[in-house]
Amino acid sequence: MYKSVKQSQMEERILNKLEGKPLQTAELLFADAELQAMQEYTNIVSIKRLGYNDHGPVHMRKATYNAIKMFHILTEAGIQMNLEKESVGTASDSLIGVLFAALLHDLGMSIAREKHEYMSITLALPFIDRILAQIYQPEEYMIKTAVRSIAIEGIFGHMATRKIHSLEAGLVLIADGSDMEKGRARIPTMLSLTPRVGDIHRTSSGAIQRVKISKGLEKPINITVEMNASVGYFQIEEVFFPKINISPVKPYIELYAGVIDREMLRYL
Repeated sequence: MYKSVKQSQMEERILNKLEGKPLQTAELLFADAELQAMQEYTNIVSIKRLGYNDHGPVHMRKATYNAIKMFHILTEAGIQMNLEKESVGTASDSLIGVLFAALLHDLGMSIAREKHEYMSITLALPFIDRILAQIYQPEEYMIKTAVRSIAIEGIFGHMATRKIHSLEAGLVLIADGSDMEKGRARIPTMLSLTPRVGDIHRTSSGAIQRVKISKGLEKPINITVEMNASVGYFQIEEVFFPKINISPVKPYIELYAGVIDREMLRYL
């Protein structure tokens, strides 16, 4: 099963941040040849047919890595995920739900852009159920049901078009939006230089140099977005900030953005 260097590097970074059942979950997903083919085809449709940016294996892994980083920051700050607060599962169970959602959220782009989150759920469920059956005991119906629901909510909510309610799904929403660095728009830009409606998205994302996620000073999570031109503010204000604004994780985030070597603007 061929994987690009960038994909393999992202997988290694993800695995290094996991242990126990979440680690087992990620290993099973990464080893699934059917899923690999589906994610690669998703990218073909997204870039070559639809003219969008990367929605394939690398993007889904970058979103996953960012979700894991924020998850660990919150739990280290003593903030419980919903499964734990509701006495249904542990932080580890919540992380498994986050992994499923982040790694499978864009599978529907292999079919169409419009309402692809709904198609992603349909395509993701066989993988989710197959792996849940391997990492939990047959009689653990409640926790399997809860993890599956968290995963579906994370996929359902990643476009910020529907209200979501769990911190787990909120992390996936923000993690997806945080993958906006210039490399993500490189391939569609190379394939087509003809101006068209919507190019502001490619232009603005091309200005984003780096998205840094770290521990905050006033709130648990700090997200700082560095850009090389002010057109990048479009990406922040029209794409990223609306995702944070609707996320249940919003109260725990500091958001800064600005052009490199200039004063950063604080949004949250």
